[in-house]
Amino acid sequence: MAGRMVVGSAALAGLVRPASAQDPATGHRLLPVAPELTGLLPNRGLRRGSTIAVATGQPRRSGGTSLVLALLAEASRAGSWCAVVGVPTFGAGAAAELGIALDRLALVPHPGPEWATVIAALIDGVDVVVAAVPATVSASVANRLAARARQRGSVLVPYGRWDGADVTLQVVRGAWEGLGQGRGRLRRREVTVSARGRGAAARPKEIKVWLPGDGLTRVIPRSAPAAAVSATGRSTAGRLRQVGPAVASAPTAPSRRAALTLVGPT
Repeated sequence: MAGRMVVGSAALAGLVRPASAQDPATGHRLLPVAPELTGLLPNRGLRRGSTIAVATGQPRRSGGTSLVLALLAEASRAGSWCAVVGVPTFGAGAAAELGIALDRLALVPHPGPEWATVIAALIDGVDVVVAAVPATVSASVANRLAARARQRGSVLVPYGRWDGADVTLQVVRGAWEGLGQGRGRLRRREVTVSARGRGAAARPKEIKVWLPGDGLTRVIPRSAPAAAVSATGRSTAGRLRQVGPAVASAPTAPSRRAALTLVGPT
């Protein structure tokens, strides 16, 4: 893939369109989410400048990653740039199947000790920034990043413990579907997602959805049994290519359609 190489996380902001720039796809103050998730958010979408945390729960593999993907899918489909930082096990194939555009997705699997610098740079140039939260992040750093997101018009999605978020989402219960009596394949998961926050989101809420579900996710009727799901076809989306340590790859022309993969120091 043709492109130029830029060394250092400080150069990340120059690789993509500023989040505050106005264009027909992403110039609005509200980025869309799947209809089934709108009831969890006070503005029924991802409001630019807000911080929407996704708690990991116990154990960590409790459905939080699927919830993050579901939050990104509609905004990405509508033309927004997204970034995922600090999640080396992030599945690009699963993201593509849910509708996330890989040519507008930046990945930083290992941000290293400059975690806050990487997040700040991406906030300057990306619409939605998902960031796995290290245990060492101080409250002052978290507050500065949230304030930067408000100023730049980006949506910050901390993945992990984050005090002071506008809304905190968490998968509190879940059960897999697809396994029979000792055989079968995991197809999808029925999960209960809770939302709590401040201001308009102060009243706790809960919904049940499939992750993944029909197309993306759908509300599960309380009185109806879960319907069977057919096998998912192979995705035709593009693939991401990882480059060397402390390097970012971007196209020579400032095209929003070009693929972007970012990595930090190993």
